[in-house]
This record gives sequence, structure tokens and C-alpha cells, in this order.
Amino acid sequence: MEPRAYLSETLDVSRETMVHLDRYADALRHWQKSINLVAPDTIANLWSRHIVDCAQLIRLAPEARIWADFGSGAGLPGLVIAILLSDHPHAKVYLVESNRKKTAFLRDVKRQTGAPVEILSERIESPVVQSRIVGVDIVTARALAPLSQLFQYSHPVLASGARALFMKGRGVEAEIATAEQDWVFEATRHDSVSQAGSTIVDVRSLHPR
Repeated sequence: MEPRAYLSETLDVSRETMVHLDRYADALRHWQKSINLVAPDTIANLWSRHIVDCAQLIRLAPEARIWADFGSGAGLPGLVIAILLSDHPHAKVYLVESNRKKTAFLRDVKRQTGAPVEILSERIESPVVQSRIVGVDIVTARALAPLSQLFQYSHPVLASGARALFMKGRGVEAEIATAEQDWVFEATRHDSVSQAGSTIVDVRSLHPR
């Protein structure tokens, strides 16, 4: 799969939005020289390994406009989603990241692209974050924590009707089994279009046992 073709043909990404994705990619390469945003060996395949990998979430929630991304780090997937939603009125993505160097990167990309993000430089479980993300449509996280911990973070909004799209690699079956010991939930698995063996866990109706 050619990354730009997937974005333009499958996701119908405009030329202007592609320019903003290029700015994001350039910024990530620049900042990577001073802080570790992504695994160094993935930079050569940045578009397929990271940008397309995150952009595919749009297809799973095409009507969603308000997102919250936990542990945003390099803006994956939240900042990529925000750039893709830039043309939609009322779109907003909350980027939750407590690391100050990483939030500086996120602010730099926001300035360069005009992405509709609100950067919350707090821990996920803080009252500040939990009060701001009330009413979101989708919660995301990528390579952040086991499902059980993600459920602790996202329970208030998922119990109110939001969905979660958690990006996972191999071992997801064990994580689901562990989470089922303490939680009742509906989960659908979607195979990644860009990473063999990777899975997006689509979670709804989360409640503690």
C-alpha cells in the first residue's frame, strides 16, 4: 500500500490537508533529533508506520467530531486525526500529554498546521482532563498501557456513550481476557490496514463488574 495513495484515494484527503500532514512529518523528523518521539528505526517509514496507521481510525468513526487522545506523545493518533478533521466545523481533538517536551512539540505542530486541538498538559486521571473530555465521541490511545489501565482512564466517558479505539499489537487477546475479569464491555477487533499483526479494539458500553 502506497501511503499517499491510501490517504488521497481511500480517505479522500485533500491537497491542502496533505500539505499539513507534510508539515507534521517534517516537524516530527526535526524534533526527533532532540527528543525521542517515536522509535528511531521507524522514521524511514514514517508515512506508513505512523501517519497511515493512525489515519485509518477515521474510517471507523466517520461522523465523530470530538475526540480525546490519551498519552498523545508525538500526536499519534490524535494530532493526525485533528489534521484530517481540520475542514470540519466544530471538530476538536483533546491531546492529553503530561510530558512538557512532547507538549512543546504538539504546540509547534498546532501552530504550523492550525489543527483543531486543545493540548492538556496533565495526567490523564487528573480532574482537569476528566472534566474537559466530557461529551467526546471517541477516545483513542496508541502504545500507552494495557486495556485494563485504559479502561480505568476512559470509564467515565465510555459509560456515558462514547466509544474507544485503542490501537494494539500482538498479545491483545490476553489483554482482553485480563480486562474481562474486572470489566463488562462490548469489543470489536479491526485488523490494521498498515501493520500486520496490529489490531484496533473498538470498545463500547464499558462498566465495572
